[in-house]
Amino acid sequence: MNREDLIFEQYRLYSEQKEKFIDRSFMTNKFYLVVVLVLVLLTFMSKGYAFGKFTAPTIFAVAGVISCALWWLNMDTYNCLIKIKFSKVLEEMEKQLPMQPYNMEYRAIRDFRKNKKMFLFSDMQKIFAIVLFLVFFILLLMEVIPLFIVF
Repeated sequence: MNREDLIFEQYRLYSEQKEKFIDRSFMTNKFYLVVVLVLVLLTFMSKGYAFGKFTAPTIFAVAGVISCALWWLNMDTYNCLIKIKFSKVLEEMEKQLPMQPYNMEYRAIRDFRKNKKMFLFSDMQKIFAIVLFLVFFILLLMEVIPLFIVF
């Protein structure tokens, strides 16, 4: 195998790994989405139930706040790793190839985003996680604040 074939094979393997990593990221996001939606349902359906000193909606709201925070952090980590670890490495490998498809794709997306002011899917997921975080936080406040108000 000559040098060009070795570079191409490494590039191909790294590209496949990047795609698998992106698939894992989507699976993780699906997991958090299901968990958060179940917690939303449990929070609203558990009115009137209590576990010791805490009401069920309080417990589910706290779990929702934590889940949303973890979801956002997880998305941010995946995006960072995809952009830095994989994209930068692939860009360096592409410099040794006759064509640079990832570099071309990146420039096309960057130009499109500039012109269209579009959100990427990951941006929408982060906004969704933040909105749900706020919903859980407000529900938590609605459950906790009455405990501190003395008439």
